[in-house]
This record gives sequence, structure tokens and C-alpha cells, in this order.
Amino acid sequence: MDDCNSDHPFEIKEEVKNKSKYMIAKQLIEPKSIVVVGGSDDIHKPGGTVLRNLQDGNFKGSLYVVNPKMDEVQGIKAYRDVKDLPEVDCAILAIAAKFCPSTVEVLAKQKNTKAFIILSAGFHEENEEGAKLERQIVETINSVGGSLIGPNCIGVLTNHYSGVFTSPIPELNPQGVDLISGSGATALFIMDSGMQKGIKFNSMYSVGNSAQLGVDESFDPKTSSRVKLLYVESIEKPEKLLKHASSLIRKGCRIAAVKSGGSAAGSRAASSHTGALASSDVAVEALFRKAGIVRCNGRDELMTVAGIFMHPEMKGRNMAVVTHAGGPAVMLTDALSNGGMDVPHIEGEKAQELLTKLFAGSSVGNPIDFLATGTAEQLGYILDACDQDFDNIDGMAVIFGSPGLFPVFDVYRVLDEKMKTSKKPIFPIFPSSKIVKDEIAEFVSKGRVYFPDEVLFGNALCKIYKTPAPQPEHFEMPDMDVKKIREVVNNAQNGYLSPDEIHTLLDAAGVARAKEGVSDNEEEIVKMAKEIGFPLVMKVVGPIHKSDVGGVVLNVSDEETVRREFKRMMQIKDTYAIMLAQQLSGTQVFIGAKRDDKFGHMVLCGLGGIFIEVLKDVKAGLAPMSKDEAHGMIKELKSYKIIQGVRGQEPVNEDKFAEAVMRISALVKVAPEIFEMDLNPLLGNKDNVVAVDARIRIEK
Repeated sequence: MDDCNSDHPFEIKEEVKNKSKYMIAKQLIEPKSIVVVGGSDDIHKPGGTVLRNLQDGNFKGSLYVVNPKMDEVQGIKAYRDVKDLPEVDCAILAIAAKFCPSTVEVLAKQKNTKAFIILSAGFHEENEEGAKLERQIVETINSVGGSLIGPNCIGVLTNHYSGVFTSPIPELNPQGVDLISGSGATALFIMDSGMQKGIKFNSMYSVGNSAQLGVDESFDPKTSSRVKLLYVESIEKPEKLLKHASSLIRKGCRIAAVKSGGSAAGSRAASSHTGALASSDVAVEALFRKAGIVRCNGRDELMTVAGIFMHPEMKGRNMAVVTHAGGPAVMLTDALSNGGMDVPHIEGEKAQELLTKLFAGSSVGNPIDFLATGTAEQLGYILDACDQDFDNIDGMAVIFGSPGLFPVFDVYRVLDEKMKTSKKPIFPIFPSSKIVKDEIAEFVSKGRVYFPDEVLFGNALCKIYKTPAPQPEHFEMPDMDVKKIREVVNNAQNGYLSPDEIHTLLDAAGVARAKEGVSDNEEEIVKMAKEIGFPLVMKVVGPIHKSDVGGVVLNVSDEETVRREFKRMMQIKDTYAIMLAQQLSGTQVFIGAKRDDKFGHMVLCGLGGIFIEVLKDVKAGLAPMSKDEAHGMIKELKSYKIIQGVRGQEPVNEDKFAEAVMRISALVKVAPEIFEMDLNPLLGNKDNVVAVDARIRIEK
């Protein structure tokens, strides 16, 4: 799929049992003939509405109807049985679920039909009997290399046909956005929200039960839409989504998605910090970040991000806020500043020159406030200055509503003209959507997109700014002793590894660790203490939360203390041995890994020790990770300033921390049997990051 000769946004088929891969059937994108099975004159039923929409949408091919009781439906000849049809490219089914398998069988095997859109419900979403019907349909369609949308969906919209049973149908435009949604109703609401803001759509796929679904990477920069929007309720094949989405983005596409069903209630109770923190939603976040997908929290945010995508890309983080109303400008400035962008101060000779062109009382320091009485001409002066004179400005957000005193057609026309010529992006924010609805309608009629809320806009822009580019598909993995790692794992039983096994694994992976030893014998412990050297840390082996049971002793500085604490600690419940380790100084940090059935291994990092329980300030990535990706995770931590060193505190060696994260991500790829692992804490100082305590659980 390296060629970029397709203008369709999605691959509808995944690998089937014989492992062959199907691309989306051309008959689904550009059918030359369509049959509506179950088409009727009743436009309040799906079969009637979809037929009307196909005709109103000026479908250029041959249109057929199957209705067992009628000879003509909506002016089109009707066939009583699918067996009577001529060959047909695409079939839209609006009949009871129980009749769908036999209908698909006839169409696929006798009528050379390769594209199927099943609107009907009553399949796996309802019961096991429905699931059997669905599997039967998929097997038939796979056997002829066909494509399926649905079942239980609202249909498909492309520039070639309107195969949906809903309304209103948005204006379709090759430069619009592609939308794929797991929920038909949500697709409608998203399109409705977008249409209000002036967003055009190129295509819409409502995939319903998602019997076959994947994101296609065949993207042609000359013909394809550059903006893809996803509403996803479940991600069945994350590796495929990662591969195709990141490939599309590297080719110039921009992707935003809502993934629902990620609340904390979905997290399972777990015996380790990593298990408790590494929920499926954390995995989704990591997947989207690795792919370069902007994750949105709802329809409004998704469409705000889409609106920003429809404007030229902002090349920096410095925004000029231009307004005739102080309050919204302050709120937008707060949103941008809190989200990591900047509203820099504007000053100097050019700023003073601009001020002379505005009414008395105006300010140009940024926000640029040209008062409620400001004119269209003055807005033009401001935008020209921001574009041509102020080098510390990368984009302009223009907040302009109306108190209803006078029309603002001239202002919005100036905005439209300046957006055509400005080298820097201009984002129009119109808060008075009802008062100036005619002016907005004219603005939108010119192909423009606007934003009704300044804070939503600011937050969405920051989210885009903070979403990294896709991670490279191939990068150099660190050197490690793979043979030794496999030897340990192959010989291990399911459950937690012994300290010796953990030490061997960490050494083989190249992860620095404290010198230590474990024994249940007092004389051996004393001998180890002398070999490792004082001061020492003593820890119980066995209990999960060592600190809570008095199972950690610091600053052990002599043999007498070693003997006394050994005797005491061996009496602690569940303790079967004592660990001795170098006492190192530094900031406590954390690295963990957790295997997910769908997503593979998540690797997490953050502040360690007790802080992980209190702050839960961790970032996650999917293994394997490059060192750059690990650095990006560390920089995203809220506690990053602590890692950098604050108020005289020694910093953590960030490069060593990132290397350790990368090495753990490589370790779990070499040893996928690792189910869960905690390195907590590692001690980091300016010279090194060293693992002090570790737990590794194997599940084969």
C-alpha cells in the first residue's frame, strides 16, 4: 500500500482467516449501480429515506429497488426478488436481519456485488443468534473479496452518492473532512455541529457494528481530504490503527479522534502501581500520542479541532489576540497561556505606528483591543501589522461579535480578504452567533470556518500544539543480551520473579541497578553487608507494600544494626527473606510496564516512591519506544520541573532516565511474557538513574 493513488479515506476490511488483506472495494466508493433492498415509498422508514437521498443526491449510475410487494417505488422500477436483478456494484439493505444472509449470498455469488451497506439492526448488538447471522454475512462477503459497512448503521456519504437514511445531508466537498464513526447518531450530531461552523465534509462512514474496519493509509495529497475525524467506541486492532494513521499523518494528513468509554470505572483493581495506573484508556492515550492523533473529549472539541485543521497550520506558539471586547480576549489569553502557548507582548516603533491608526483608548500590547467602536478598516490595519511587522507573532485570533447596534458585514468581509493574503493563519471567533447570523451566513458561504467560543478554540489549539508528530516506524533498538533474557524467562514459572532473576534481567537489558543481595540467613546477610558497603537499605522480601508494614530501614551503618533489623523484619507477615542494597541519594522516579491483550505493552514513567500513589503523575507509551519518545513522555510530566531540579535540588539525569525507559520498552518486546513490572523507585541524580527496587511478574 505504498502507492498513493486512492482518494478514499478508510480501509473497510481487516485480515480474514486466510491472512489475505483486502483493500476497500472500489464499488463502495464509486459504484456504477446501486440497489436498495427494502426500498419503499414511505420516506419515514430507512428504506424509503435512503432511496430518496440517493435520488436527491444526483447519483449518476443505475439505481434499482427490491420490494416484494410493489412494481414501482418512488418512480423507479422495483424487482420482487434479488434473483431477478441484473449485476449490481453496491447493495444497501433495509430489511429484517433474518433475511440478510440469504440476500447477501445471492448478491455476492450471483450478481457480482462487491459492496454492501447493511442498515438493519438485530445482529451481534442484540443477541447470539444475531451474531451468527453477522458472521455468516461476513464470511460470504469475504469469500468474494467484497466490502461491508455495518450492519446496524446509518450508511455512507461520498461525493458519488448519498447512501444514508438520515437528514440533513451536509454539503459534500473534496476539500472537506472525512468522518468515520462507530455510532450513527453521533455521526449526525458531529456533522450538525460542523455544518454550523462552516465545516464541509468529503465523506462520512457510519460503521455500526464494525464487522470490517480499519483506517486506510492510501492517501494521495493531490486528491484526498487532508483531515480525518474518528469517533471510536472500541479499538480492536491498535497496531493497524497505529500503522495506518501515522502513515497518513506523515503524508500530510491530520487526524483527530474521540475515543469514548475511557472512564476510571473501567480500571481494574491491581496489586501493583503499574497495574492500577495502566488502564485501557491510558493505552488509548499512548496509542494516539504515538500515532500523532489529536485526542478530543467530545463532539464540540472534535469539530473545533477540525475547524483549526481547515486553516493554514500555525508555525509557532505565539498568538496575537485581536478583539473589540476585553472579557473574551482575557479568557482566550488564559486558555492559551495555561495550555502551553504564548500571547507575547507587542511593543516598539511599529506598535506605536499602529496605535496612531486606532481610536483613543485602544491598546496594542497584546491582546490588541480596538474597542467596541472599532471599524473594519482598523481591523485591516491590525491584521496587516501582525502579518508583516511583528516577527514575534505566528498567528492571529480575531474575536469580533456585535452588541446588535449595527451590522458587521464589512468587518467579516475584511477578515475574509485578509485570510486570502496573510502569510500567518487568522482564526475568526464570532461569539454573537444569533445577533449577527446573517453576517456569519455570508462569511460561511465563502467557504470560511469560524469558532463560536474563544475558550473552546484556545483549548483545542493548545491540544493540537501539544500533540507530537508520529513516532518513526523504524528506529535503532538498544543493545542488550537477548540470549540471557530469554534464558531467564524460558526457565521462569508464572508469577513474580526472584530477586536474582530480576537482577539478571535488568543487567542483560542494560538497566543500571543498585548493588544488593538477598538471604534468609543472618550470617549471610552480615557478609553481604560488608561486601556491598555501608550505608545500606534493608527491605523485606514478600510483602507488597513494604513501607506500610515497617519493612524498609534506611541508613543502616553498622553490623549491629544489620543483625537487629534482620531479626525484627523476618517476623513481619509474608516475609521470607531480607534484601540489602546500596543506599543511594537522589530523586525517586518510577518506570513500569504492563501487558494489555490488545495494545501490547504499555511503559509508564513518573515520580516514584509514595508520590506515585498520591500524585498519579505518570505518562505512558507503547513499546517499543525510541529515546526521543521517552524524552517526550518525561517532559509531559506535571512534575517535570522537579526532575529538572528546583530551588537548589539536584536534577535527575534526564538522558539516563529516558534511556532506562527506552530499555524497559525494548526488554518487554524481547520478553513479551512479562505481564507487569515495577521499578519503584529508581534514584536519579545529575550523574545517573539507578533502579533500587523492582518487581517483575511473568504470565506465559
